[in-house]
Amino acid sequence: MYKDNKKIAVLIPCYNESKTIEKVVKDYRKALPEADIYVYDNNSKDKTDEIAKKAGAIVCYEYRQGKGNVIRTMFREIDADCYLMIDGDDTYPAENAREMCELVLNGKADMVIGDRLSSTYFTENKRPFHNFGNRIVRFSINKLFKNDIKDIMTGYRAFSYEFVKGFSVLSKGFEIETEMTIHAVDKNFKLVEIPVNYRDRPAGSVSKLNTYKDGFKVLKTIATLFKEYKPGLFFGLVALLFLLISLILGVPVFLEYFETGLVPRFPSLIVAGISLVIALLLWISGVILSVIVKKHRQLYELYLNQIRRK
Repeated sequence: MYKDNKKIAVLIPCYNESKTIEKVVKDYRKALPEADIYVYDNNSKDKTDEIAKKAGAIVCYEYRQGKGNVIRTMFREIDADCYLMIDGDDTYPAENAREMCELVLNGKADMVIGDRLSSTYFTENKRPFHNFGNRIVRFSINKLFKNDIKDIMTGYRAFSYEFVKGFSVLSKGFEIETEMTIHAVDKNFKLVEIPVNYRDRPAGSVSKLNTYKDGFKVLKTIATLFKEYKPGLFFGLVALLFLLISLILGVPVFLEYFETGLVPRFPSLIVAGISLVIALLLWISGVILSVIVKKHRQLYELYLNQIRRK
């Protein structure tokens, strides 16, 4: 068991969750009576903040719209030994809260992932494109970053102090969970996944996630972070593409030259030459950026050491 003086903060980002926020606050107050429960209201128009206050939550405000913006402010403003992040829509039962926090507080994990996809998500969730999107995102990240994380986009997570204070949030919206996962994998944080039950939103509660718009943002985030975290591989693959174009266009021209001594297709030769130069430039860029990324990882480890001393 962890020491009693350890501080737990329950973080609930909210936008128009008046139907469920009272129950969520009370459920997590019962599961973690020693915790401070923070509700950050993100421009709600249905009195979510008032209901949360009456239920006993500490209510704060973030006026820049988007879940990523809310998480950024939460991580900046709140100090705790363990942070438990949940959604305000009552889709995550509180029964796993204690176990998730203990894993962090006992030093066994820097991020605990509440894995919905291994339990009830695919039967409870009534939006088939969300199910398909979760599978696509999971497959993409696990292949690109060589991991086997079962639930990339869950909003039910617990974090250590070091993870929270060392995580620079760049996402503004629902792609924040994808960014968290890739950051944790890349920086070699201790990850633990536990299966958690998931239940669909109750009647009258409306999802803020747009399947197509936000799904595209998540895929764009994966591509961007792949380029930034693994530039050698990213630019190497693009360079290979241009090299293939160069070979496809250039080899026939050279074969004709060796046979006839003539170059009848100058445009193909020029495009092949340009593609070859682009391939070389991309490959060199990937090598240089890989060195920079490696140096950044070294500096990040030193930064984490400073955080731990505080």
